[in-house]
Amino acid sequence: MKYMLLINSAATGDDDAGAASFEEWVAYDKTVRESGAYVSGESLADLTTATTVRVGPSGERAVTDGPFAETREVLGGFYVIDVPDLDVALDWAARCPGARGGGSVVVRPVADFG
Repeated sequence: MKYMLLINSAATGDDDAGAASFEEWVAYDKTVRESGAYVSGESLADLTTATTVRVGPSGERAVTDGPFAETREVLGGFYVIDVPDLDVALDWAARCPGARGGGSVVVRPVADFG
């Protein structure tokens, strides 16, 4: 079954003390890929490059640039993995460097409409 691991980091950087190093990310990425569980994944550009689109009831488009003051966590990237069950997906999430240093990893099944 496919699961998406949504990697969130602290927006303010207040919890950087426990954050993972670049080398830890490289090692995790290599391990996921070599395990055969890897389907896809990407790291996202800095939050300041974000643009949000909302469409109102009348169909008018509202575009907002940049980060939001109310945000406590920011989506930093994702992995899609293909593993036997949720328990295995949770194990991969717990091993993810993004789960440390004030971050979190949200695990969601990928919907199968086939």
